[in-house]
Amino acid sequence: MAEDKYNMKNPAVKRIMQEVKEMQSNPSDDFMSLPLEDNLFEWQFAIRGPRDTEFEGGIYHGRIQLPAEYPFKPPSFMLLTPNGRFETQTKICLSISNHHPEHWQPSWSVRTALVALIAFMPTNPNGALGSLDYKKEERRALTIKSRQAAPKYGTPDRQRLIDEIHEYMLSKAPPVPQLTPSGSSEEPSSNSKIEAPANSQDGEGVVTREVPSNPEVGERIIEEVQEVPDNANPHPTGVRVSREVSASGPSEQLLPKPETRVQKPADDRLFTWAAVGLTIAILVLLLKKFMKSSGHGAVFMDGS
Repeated sequence: MAEDKYNMKNPAVKRIMQEVKEMQSNPSDDFMSLPLEDNLFEWQFAIRGPRDTEFEGGIYHGRIQLPAEYPFKPPSFMLLTPNGRFETQTKICLSISNHHPEHWQPSWSVRTALVALIAFMPTNPNGALGSLDYKKEERRALTIKSRQAAPKYGTPDRQRLIDEIHEYMLSKAPPVPQLTPSGSSEEPSSNSKIEAPANSQDGEGVVTREVPSNPEVGERIIEEVQEVPDNANPHPTGVRVSREVSASGPSEQLLPKPETRVQKPADDRLFTWAAVGLTIAILVLLLKKFMKSSGHGAVFMDGS
């Protein structure tokens, strides 16, 4: 870059030259951007697709146009690589672009803008100017295609710079991750058993394993122990349990099964007779009251 072509006292030129040196001395694997040799205010850039998104592994080229009042006014951005998120060769509307000068801060730089652009890639476009809303499968296809070759744009000098940036980004970008079908990896079952290494020390089929302190059912323990290979290696912290599951401590004793109390039929008959007796007593009282009110119950009352 021939510095004598520009007025180094100009704030914009001075600032741009500082950013060029900083970009070259501190490169990033996520982006690369440099100005044209004959125009400090026009930059070519390439960004890497953000991780864990459908853009991961892609290389997306674009163009930045810095205003003469830079850094006091924001630059404009244009994507050159089809990506499914932004239109190509169209100035896109972002809070860091010239579409929203009220948000721009003079302390921001080309590096800051590129980091923000990467963050904007997987966001919802919400109908913004220059935005697209492709499906993830379509964006993934464009991601793979973006690595094949740099886009064609502008003069030979521009194209030469675009190709150099593409080669640099291709050397830094990881391969496009393969899409794994959902449910392909089987989760271990809760009933799966851990197989111990086959190397018995005493050859007697004794298995060393850790037994819960309060097993629920004894038959379940015996079944699980029998399914462990006879030549399993003893575990240093386990409890030695044979196939007969002998209880050698209080923690290995099986809890007794709770007794189920069955109600006897005599209890039912008792309640039945009590209900019948109560019913008869009520009927007798009603009959006495009726006879007394009708005047025919004197004899009945005397007899009682």
